[in-house]
Amino acid sequence: MDLTLLRSFLAVAESGAITEAAERIGVTQPALSRRIQQLEQHLGAALLVRGRKGAALTEIGRLVQSEAQGIVARYEQMREMVSSQRRLEGGTVRIGGGATAVSFILPEAIAAFQGAHPHVRFQMREAGSSEIADDVVAGHLELGVVTLPVRDRELEVTPLATDRIVLVARHDHPLAQRRRVRIHDLADQAFVAFEAGSALRHIIDGKLRDGGVEVNVVMELRSIPAILRMVSTTGNLAFVSQLGIEQQGDVIEVPVQGLRIERRLAVIARRGAVLSPAAAAFTTRLLTLQH
Repeated sequence: MDLTLLRSFLAVAESGAITEAAERIGVTQPALSRRIQQLEQHLGAALLVRGRKGAALTEIGRLVQSEAQGIVARYEQMREMVSSQRRLEGGTVRIGGGATAVSFILPEAIAAFQGAHPHVRFQMREAGSSEIADDVVAGHLELGVVTLPVRDRELEVTPLATDRIVLVARHDHPLAQRRRVRIHDLADQAFVAFEAGSALRHIIDGKLRDGGVEVNVVMELRSIPAILRMVSTTGNLAFVSQLGIEQQGDVIEVPVQGLRIERRLAVIARRGAVLSPAAAAFTTRLLTLQH
């Protein structure tokens, strides 16, 4: 139903006269009368009784007035909600990522964004890249931060950053004491690794196999903080993002001669989807921080 007709009817109902209502809303009296007639025809009932003293509501007119007030109020509320989100005074960013993104990349970006837009909320999910990609395609998430490559044609992929993967050890580990560590020195060592099947585990295992090494994985975890804690407490080795060891006192990077492991991270969204104003603005902020 045309809201103009409802607003016109409410103006007449509140003023009690078509002439006065027409002046109030800035239309001619004949134009306003036609609007009332159109609304009555649409509803199939008389809404006003016209007399010498003005226009009085019929019983159905009173019912329509009450309902129309609610409809117009809800529409105005909806408009204000949309406007608020466009001004980034509200809204929710639904985003997911792997352990590195959730632990070390997104927090800084979210803090900076919420500093400028404190009323925008975030819903985050931590999972493997394939799960995040599936959630974005399905519409459960608007955005994802994943490890490349992503082959789903339904996704729009924007490169974000290159993440360097390094060997870490407790400071008293024998390899940490060496001046030079070669890749074959890793063959007999115990490792804490990322979950089998994850994109990062696939990259790490592939690089080690290229160097002729199959490492001894004694534990699998998803969270980088949990892996680093295990390295610290058990003395095992691990490969993690270099971002994760900046504040770990007793866990240090151990350079391995001839071994360089990197992975590319990207922001994904469903192809053709119109991002919410908050998600679009956050994507811009995230890309700016990483470049």
